[in-house]
This record gives sequence, C-alpha cells and structure tokens, in this order.
Amino acid sequence: MSEEDLFLEEMAGVAPLKREPRARLTRDTKSGDGAARRAAAVGDTTVMNPLVDEGIEPLDAWYVLEFKRPGVQHGVYRKLRMGRYQIEARLDLHRMTVKQAREEVFQFIADALNYGLRTLLITHGKGQRKPDQERSAVLKAYVNQWLQDLEAVQAFHSAQPPHGGTGAVYVLLKKSADKKRENRERFMKGRVQLDN
Repeated sequence: MSEEDLFLEEMAGVAPLKREPRARLTRDTKSGDGAARRAAAVGDTTVMNPLVDEGIEPLDAWYVLEFKRPGVQHGVYRKLRMGRYQIEARLDLHRMTVKQAREEVFQFIADALNYGLRTLLITHGKGQRKPDQERSAVLKAYVNQWLQDLEAVQAFHSAQPPHGGTGAVYVLLKKSADKKRENRERFMKGRVQLDN
C-alpha cells in the first residue's frame, strides 16, 4: 500500500472545518482622506514630521558624517564609529527624492524606537559622481541634518567600507525605558541594596 493510500484511508470520515466567509477589503475613495480617518480611529497619536526638505547645501561624496550628543560615552561612540555594534535595522535611500527620503527616515526612526532597536544603518549614497561637481551628495546632506534634528538620535557616524563607507551612516538611538530597566536589573543582580 502506498503512502497516499494510507493517508486517504486515515482521512476517511474527516470533515473539513467550517470557515466564516472572507470579507473582501476595498478602498473607499469617495469618503475623503484615508490618513485622516485612520488617525481619528486610533486617537490621533501620529506626530507631525519636523524634518525640512529644502534649503540644505549638498556635501562632498567623501565627507565623513559624525555627530555625538553630550553624555554619550567615548567608548560607545568609538564602537559605533568602528561598526562594532550589531546592525538591528537598515534603510536604503537610493533612488529616492528628498521628500520621499524625509518621510522614510522619520518613519524608520519612529519604528525603530517602537521596537526598542538601538543601532541602525542608513544608506544614503554618495550622490552623482560627476568630476566637474565637487559637492553633489544631496541626500547625504539632508540625512546629516535630519539625524541631528531628531531627539531620539544620540550619535551617528559614516560607516566602515564593508557597510557602505561614506555612502552610509551608523545611527545610535537612545535606550528605551525597557532597555534601561533591563540594564539596571542585570547590573543589580546579586548585589544587595542598602537602605539608609
């Protein structure tokens, strides 16, 4: 007897489960702005994007991006610069307009914060490589400004060559409240807390 015959013999008398019919979801284009309706449904927890999308001068393709907020330890920043932290999420901005990249960067950072991610890589590219144009890295210049404008970004630095070199940037976000609590618990484990 073949495996198929055995299977059919075992399944004889088995009835399929009853399933509710699936509803087909369609977009109602007549009822106005979908984003406004979604925001109202969730209690309007969306934050307006504060990033600018005009007025920033392009940078040189080989310019090294670097930024560190006060309070970030030198050792932490050095490890970030050297690419020694595990990259938890990546965003590639190639072939995007400044307006598209602005939305993507803002949403990417917001999503990373929601998921408790800390180390990111954003690939912005080096711009058009024209020998007659020295400063042609438009997105790079905007990413440099945007990351400094976002309060959640603690530090960033141009990536090491295997990760894109000066065409990409490592980003370090602030710790979430959960991560801070985990660290406190880990460092307090086995220690006796003294009450004065």
